[in-house]
Amino acid sequence: MTIEQIKKHLSQLETIAFELPDGTLVPNHFHVTEVGKIRKDFIDCGGKIREEVVANFQLWDSDDYDHRLHPEKLVNIIQLSQDKLGIGDLDIEVEYQGSTIGKYGLDFDGKNFVLTTKQTDCLAKEGCVVPENKLAIDLSMMTADAGSCTPGGGCC
Repeated sequence: MTIEQIKKHLSQLETIAFELPDGTLVPNHFHVTEVGKIRKDFIDCGGKIREEVVANFQLWDSDDYDHRLHPEKLVNIIQLSQDKLGIGDLDIEVEYQGSTIGKYGLDFDGKNFVLTTKQTDCLAKEGCVVPENKLAIDLSMMTADAGSCTPGGGCC
């Protein structure tokens, strides 16, 4: 989900809820403690220089049970971040601390913002020659077809 997409969804909501990948909700007294832009410059395992830029939302909850973030307030925070930090219509990455700090993608199911799991991947498969997963075959279960090679059959 991008910045403009979340603003559009927020403009149509009365309350905000974030759902974790396991289906549980982030407590409704959460805070968005930061909205920022993260730039990562790196070299992949094939030696190619790469850049990744995302908007980052950090969600946090504490003992402030009276706090409720309303959609229009979050839109204002996002807009201020865009104005002051020059954040464009970037993809959003969400940080949330459960048992450890997790980084998630973001989706919307029509009611809740859904934190989606992110996966690592090799970015230079053609250079790394990562072996393809091959089907394991139990050779003892194979039977000879008519016309296949047999010992002493002269076909090999």
